[in-house]
Amino acid sequence: MRRSGLAFITLLLATASPALAQQGSILGTWQTITRTKDGPHSVIVRPDSSASYGTQTVRWRIQKAGKILLALGGEWVEYDYKVKGPKLTLSGGDLKDAITLKRLGPPTPRAEGVAVPPDPDTE
Repeated sequence: MRRSGLAFITLLLATASPALAQQGSILGTWQTITRTKDGPHSVIVRPDSSASYGTQTVRWRIQKAGKILLALGGEWVEYDYKVKGPKLTLSGGDLKDAITLKRLGPPTPRAEGVAVPPDPDTE
């Protein structure tokens, strides 16, 4: 799978723990505010642990509050994230600079036939 400066994210609704509560805050359809020349400009983070950007779909999970893991190329890549109101900021991982996205609305379903990528911990 090709890595991109915007290779990221990824979802899960909150239940009991503070880390799980953080997951619900990243669900949605997001559009970049930060200008990028080589990456997708929208990201869809779904509660089924999939996230799509451009033509790629990745698996995600919350590592702990403020840390998100994306399964890229068969391994987990860790990013820092912060949600404040309608904005999501991502940094770290393979990103040279932080990016900021604005929430446009709820997540859309994955296209039929597009699977959630495997969990690198179980493959």
